[in-house]
Amino acid sequence: MLTKTDVFSGCIVALVTPMDNKGRLDEISLKKLVDHHVERKTQAIVSVGTTGESATLNHDEHVYVVLKTLEFASGRIPVIAGTGANSTDEAISLTQHFHNTAVAACLTVTPYYNRPTQEGLYQHFKAIAESTELPQILYNVPSRTGCDLLPPTVARLSKIKHIIGIKEATGDLNRVREIQSLICDEKFILLSGDDATGLDFMELGGKGIISVTANVATAKMNDLCALAQEGFFSQARILNQKLLPLHHHLFIEPNPIPVKWACYKLQLITTDTLRLPMTRLVESAKPKVMAALKSAGLL
Repeated sequence: MLTKTDVFSGCIVALVTPMDNKGRLDEISLKKLVDHHVERKTQAIVSVGTTGESATLNHDEHVYVVLKTLEFASGRIPVIAGTGANSTDEAISLTQHFHNTAVAACLTVTPYYNRPTQEGLYQHFKAIAESTELPQILYNVPSRTGCDLLPPTVARLSKIKHIIGIKEATGDLNRVREIQSLICDEKFILLSGDDATGLDFMELGGKGIISVTANVATAKMNDLCALAQEGFFSQARILNQKLLPLHHHLFIEPNPIPVKWACYKLQLITTDTLRLPMTRLVESAKPKVMAALKSAGLL
């Protein structure tokens, strides 16, 4: 049985949202993906995060996909709901939709486009946390949002009830040390949001990786994180070396364009459809992603 701590450690997949050729949710493929991760012992699923195309699903669709993921999981694997928005009221509304459900926690991205100050970020996350009993995981990815949740602000937020950790996706390993130096609570969870530096992040004290690569190299990413959790970093590095081309080439175009095509090539989903303004992987990039899949032993 998973403990509460285990839910937020190891390999957590940032799951794609499968769609049919008309851009509607492909429920059959979603169930297949959930079963795939249960069978390969992924620690948890993030439903409708960045990789799940949260920015192009409307509010009702967003909630529906999370609820269907919960239904298909049927208690076999924890589900973390993406609930971030650039409006504090909308983020609160999304969060409250999952009250009285089996959602294990909410992953809340920094509010994009607005470019709030650090005080604005603090007040935003504080308001969300005070609106719910659900555990809140902060999500910092400034390359996509245009704002950076700095370590001193993370330290302030860590003192607020229900804020339990952060997905740090800058790829800057100094952030691990900075956050650790400012937060006394050892229970505050540090998760990497960058596959390429995820193993190093764990060696510095991170608890796991919210992974794009895990969509396709599921068993290998689970093994890598398990080795790291046990302190077997030399063995983990051997495995990670084979995955490095995949870590990099799954971002040859903006996420989730390459990973959705890779899932399609591995027959995990029936189409590589994305919602506009995201478009399918360009032909010139496909051989590179294919080579990375082969290098990882997936084809």
